[in-house]
Amino acid sequence: MDPSHIRNFSIIAHIDHGKSTLADRFLELTGSVEKRKMREQFLDMHPLERERGITIKMQPVRMQYQDFVLNLIDTPGHVDFSYEVSRALAAVEGAILLVDATQGIQAQTLANLYAAREEKLVIVPALNKIDLPSADIARTEQELADLLGIPGDRIFKISGKVGTGVKELLDGVVAGLPPPARGTSGGNGRQGQTPLRALIFDSKYDQYLGVIAHVRIREGRVKKGDGVRCMASNSNFTAEEVGVFLPERGPVPELSTGEIGYIATGIKEPASVRVGDTITSGDSSRGYSRVAVEPLPGYREPAPVVWASLFPENQDEYEILRDALKKLQLEDAALVFTPEDAGVVGRGFRAGFLGVLHMEIIAERIRREYGIRVVFSRPSVSFRVTRRGGVGMLIQSAHTLPEPQDRETMEEPWTKVTVIAPARFLGVLQTLIHERGGQTIETISRGADRLQIAFFAPLREIIVDFYDILKSATQGFASMAYEPSGWRRADLVRLDMLVAGERIHALSEIVPTKDAYEIGRARVAKLKELLPRALFPIALQASSEGRIIARETIPALKKDVTGYLYGGDRTRKMKLWKKQQRGKKRLEASGRVEVGPEIFFKLLGR
Repeated sequence: MDPSHIRNFSIIAHIDHGKSTLADRFLELTGSVEKRKMREQFLDMHPLERERGITIKMQPVRMQYQDFVLNLIDTPGHVDFSYEVSRALAAVEGAILLVDATQGIQAQTLANLYAAREEKLVIVPALNKIDLPSADIARTEQELADLLGIPGDRIFKISGKVGTGVKELLDGVVAGLPPPARGTSGGNGRQGQTPLRALIFDSKYDQYLGVIAHVRIREGRVKKGDGVRCMASNSNFTAEEVGVFLPERGPVPELSTGEIGYIATGIKEPASVRVGDTITSGDSSRGYSRVAVEPLPGYREPAPVVWASLFPENQDEYEILRDALKKLQLEDAALVFTPEDAGVVGRGFRAGFLGVLHMEIIAERIRREYGIRVVFSRPSVSFRVTRRGGVGMLIQSAHTLPEPQDRETMEEPWTKVTVIAPARFLGVLQTLIHERGGQTIETISRGADRLQIAFFAPLREIIVDFYDILKSATQGFASMAYEPSGWRRADLVRLDMLVAGERIHALSEIVPTKDAYEIGRARVAKLKELLPRALFPIALQASSEGRIIARETIPALKKDVTGYLYGGDRTRKMKLWKKQQRGKKRLEASGRVEVGPEIFFKLLGR
């Protein structure tokens, strides 16, 4: 195919600004989907996406429009899935920047725009939802024009719902975006042929075809039966099938320079085909020099933001859970996990996610697709510790934190948070930022009645519930985005829970020193509610830095050992009572409290 007739682009926007609806109109306009098959959010393939009304996975689709082939990659809008957006942007030449005319520019609008500019993409701006009575077209147009430094008449005005202006926007994509550049690898081919170089931007697993790599062909061509190779993993395989997304997979004779499609590898081991790797020819008969072909720039490995332990409710499903995580990891390069043994809770995994929503989505997919119910511990962040002697280590589980006498310094990750909200909530926002230990950087006016506030804060204060509290405090009007901003010294301690004098590793957590007492009291009070009584008193203690800072006691069960006696001398009853007391003391000294997994699930479960 002639690359000059190809346009590759994405739609980027803040969450709920209408990306998937606009994609539906594109599919209808180009006739890419039969009318009888058309439904809302067509590119949101997973039922979970349609139920929640959000895009979770990027989804490519090939459309024929006039004499052009348009390859669209629909992207998520939530901050937790920004890694999906970055991968999609690396596979295209341009992006439609979509802004809701009723809400204006939001935090994730800015984050996605900056990511697109880093990739040097051509931006096609558009205002959506202009059909709504609440749309403030003039104000939003001026905001977007000021942001991009362009005249307002270059901004498309559309309604993805009713289709107004959609054809003009698609014409603007064809006219305004450049065609794919012809690659210049400098590889040594014969007869003027160009060696294959294809970037893997996503992948899926199929039980029949193995790993299916979603690729952007930078140069060269590939067809079914070709021998190809992943350069980073050095895995050789035969292309079992090549095709494009219509939007379901559709085989084609070959893929060539500029096209977006897929290669079925037949490989059953997911680790052999990684997102960001370069696929090149592995067939020496074509005359390509394996040394001369340069790999394409890949992606920055995503760093997990949230860490949590997950356990199957049924320990017999541990191996199934491991296989499920491996397959999900193939589709989701941001998911990382390692085995973990939590004693009485059983075997599980310590897993890293991009955010709490990402964690919830993974749990729901495991339940639906593999029939396994999992329980998560409280989410936390990783910490950096310097031990005595200068040896550094990364802490992802609280129970692995060295004792105070064995460490010199402790650091935690901080983040830069950007919030856009109505100006009338400035006081509420400042209070919330202060409560979370934040440091305001700047406050910028966004139009007559909105503010953009940027501040630094500890990541642990942002990841779990900050977004929900922010939405509640601003009556749902605020939006936020965040990005890493390095490490800082932290005044933190490990909080341990002791049951009958035994430390329970799965309940350990790292908390601010100033909050350790209150958190410790709350934890032991909750444990007292959940644990059953025994024949001896059970001490529940919260320990920090080797000191007991909170305690509750579950009283012993009272067994009536004299109930069968009647009448007679009282000394008989006294003898039985003393014997019972001696037995309780022996139990208390040597007895071990069995804390069943169901107790942990109630205590840890979200």
